[in-house]
Amino acid sequence: MIDFAWLGAAAFTAGLVDAVVGGGGLIQIPAIFSVLPKEVPATLLGTNKFASIFGTSAAAVNYARRVRVAWSTAAPAAVAAFVLSFVGAWTVTRVPADFVRTLLPIVLVAVAVYTFKKKDLGAVHAPVHSGLAERYWAIGIGAAIGFYDGFFGPGTGSFLIFLFVRFFGFDFLGASAAAKIVNVACNFSALLWFGYSGHILWQLGLMMAVCQVAGSLIGTKLALKHGSAFVRKLFLVVVSALILKTAYDAFTKIGW
Repeated sequence: MIDFAWLGAAAFTAGLVDAVVGGGGLIQIPAIFSVLPKEVPATLLGTNKFASIFGTSAAAVNYARRVRVAWSTAAPAAVAAFVLSFVGAWTVTRVPADFVRTLLPIVLVAVAVYTFKKKDLGAVHAPVHSGLAERYWAIGIGAAIGFYDGFFGPGTGSFLIFLFVRFFGFDFLGASAAAKIVNVACNFSALLWFGYSGHILWQLGLMMAVCQVAGSLIGTKLALKHGSAFVRKLFLVVVSALILKTAYDAFTKIGW
């Protein structure tokens, strides 16, 4: 019961953070691996995805009710992410992800520095693409992030928010709303494989899903109440945490 309570608390916190800026996996994945060390990793990852898709979907619905979601960008990006997430998952079974593991902290540092230096980045919602250009950019970004999510995964939601702000001119709140739509597609694609292959602990996943949704509702409410400035600050905090976590993983993995 203590283990279940701990995982429920972790899922709640992950749902709250993920609803605002992504990065909930930073909290939920280490928690589930530490509590169930003897389980097959694929089963733990499948259970994590099962819980996460409920939290992300709840956030997406809440954003769609209160924020004008740029569906002309989010929809094609979500379709591309759904397809390429499957391709990424297939690829990782054949190609080691060590290169991505070592490169990721460097990319995250660049994202953090760029966001910190550009004080007005994401402050105003001023889309810069329309028509075919918007669609092509959306498909390209959705495909790249979808493949990354299937192949490796950490920081997917945060990367999506940054890319929507940087390349589409969205504010952080609008970017977070669009990112949730794409994230649902990524999670659902991966979940199809995990479910088909029997890698989900259903009872645990359902309990964590309820906690994820509760956290997601509060996180969405905070983001909507405090706006883009709040989302930007939390984004920088989560990216900084991702830098530390991924750098630690990269250095320990290769024995530095």
